[in-house]
Amino acid sequence: MNLPRIPQALSRLLVAFVLSYATAGIGAALTELGPWYFALRHPPWKPPDAAFGVIWSTIFTLCAISGWLAWQAAHTRVLRMRVAWLFGVNAVLNIFWSALYFKLQRPDWALLEVVFLWLSILALMVGLWRLSRWASLLLLTYWVWVSIAAVLNLQTVQLNGPFTGVL
Repeated sequence: MNLPRIPQALSRLLVAFVLSYATAGIGAALTELGPWYFALRHPPWKPPDAAFGVIWSTIFTLCAISGWLAWQAAHTRVLRMRVAWLFGVNAVLNIFWSALYFKLQRPDWALLEVVFLWLSILALMVGLWRLSRWASLLLLTYWVWVSIAAVLNLQTVQLNGPFTGVL
């Protein structure tokens, strides 16, 4: 049976979405909104919990498109490896924040880690700029949201600390 071939650009876009949503899925699996989370005091300006899914879905969609645009513009193996490395490091840091905050219940450690996540988004934006300005600009929403989330994380630590456990 001969199946129709998917154009290369379309298959790359599909891979970008799979990788982006896989990162989102792992982070979501680590995000437990149970009794511990609901017992935390949050700043009054915190968005409703339901908004976080919409925000992150939008961000991961934009990340997939950004990654695809950057990959399409990367015409050498070295450039493609740079794109993969930048997105890969960012994905690991994104997942690690969720593990620290929700799974280990250590918003204080997550507050330290969010600095590295924030810097990885900035590195992505700078690193993609020469390849594709659109790829870089699509990450602006992600960078702004993580900036807001970092302040939310800080205020949550201030309202609830000190945290104990794990080590």
